[in-house]
Order: sequence, then C-alpha cells, then structure tokens
Amino acid sequence: MNYDFVLISLLFRDKTKTMPNQTPSIKKAVIVFLVSLCWIGVNAQFIKERRLNAKIGYGLSFAENSVDDAFSDGLYLQGEYVLKVTSWVAFKPYGGLLLTSKKGKTLDDAPTNEVASSKALLLGGKIRVRAPIPYVAPYFEIGIGTSIGRFETLNAVDAIRKNGVIYHVPFSIGVELGRRNTVDFGFTYYAQPSVGQIAGATAIGVSIPLARSNKNNE
Repeated sequence: MNYDFVLISLLFRDKTKTMPNQTPSIKKAVIVFLVSLCWIGVNAQFIKERRLNAKIGYGLSFAENSVDDAFSDGLYLQGEYVLKVTSWVAFKPYGGLLLTSKKGKTLDDAPTNEVASSKALLLGGKIRVRAPIPYVAPYFEIGIGTSIGRFETLNAVDAIRKNGVIYHVPFSIGVELGRRNTVDFGFTYYAQPSVGQIAGATAIGVSIPLARSNKNNE
C-alpha cells in the first residue's frame, strides 16, 4: 500500500473541511471553465504543442470528518488532452473514472464501519505549471471539474448518500520523466466538499505527442 499518498491525502483533507457547500454559482463556474478550455483547444493559435496523456492508478477516497482516518480504495483511470502554451504552462481538459469500494479500512488495514465510497465519472480542466527540465520535470496542477456518479459517506458526523452531479476541485503534484518528459508519475486529489470527501490516486501515465498544426510548423 502507498502509505505516503494516504498520509498526504489526510493532511490535504484537513485543509478542505472549511470549504463551502456546492452552490449554483460554482456549477456555472465549472461550465464556463470547461467551455473555455474546449474553445482554446479548438481555436487558439498560441498552443505550441498538443499531447494525449493516459493514466492508470491506485484510487482512494477519504471522508473529511472520519474519526478512524478510514479510507476506501479501488481503480483510477484518466485521459487528458494536453495543450502546451509555453514550456512552463499547459491547459489540460480531462475525463476519468474513479471506482472505490464501500469497504472502508484504517491505516493499520483494520476494518471499520465508516464508508467513503465514490463511483464516478470525472470531467474538468486543469492548469499545469512545470519546470522544463529533461528527464525529471516537477509539476503542480489545479483546476475545477465535475463528478458524475454515486457517492456514499458514512461516519459519526456525516450520513450522505447521493447520486448525481457534484463539483470537485482537482489538485496534483508529480514529475514528468524521460528525455522528452513522456512518462508522468504523480499524486492526484479531488476535493468533493458537497459529499464530505477527498478522492484521489497515485497514478502513472504515458504522454503521446500529436502532430503539430501547419500554422505552428510554418
């Protein structure tokens, strides 16, 4: 088990307990942000390079108000359309899948009655800021998106069962590896305050460069 990721996730969970509940204005912000990213991907002339990034990883979900520091684990998959603006900055529309079980456990691998389960499609956009270093390029990401699916959070404070659409705030740290930085390894988190959860994954991915447009080659 990746205990480093679990401990980092618990620390990040504590920072999000004061986040507000979902509001219509946040939903509108998510829609506007995603539409803007799609427009940029299709029309923007300042995009220097385009890539497809495929990731797979060990998925986790935590309850913000867990007494036992319990979590659930499962599968994480994600695809990203990387729009590189400069060697430092890229826009990243993404779509993914997170499936964590209803069987919670503690850091000691002991069973618990607490539940923090997410079975959801993830859609959104992020901005990546990276250090353009060959072989090992660290990065940081933040954005906004939506989770569509089934969520369950049960503990001494919360009793939440929800089906539908909620917003999330993605946050990632990691490194791009290789001479052309085509391998991606990182820790990805999704704050889901409207269901009292932090979800995420330890994931590895491969980046596939796409052919540059004729305008960029001129």
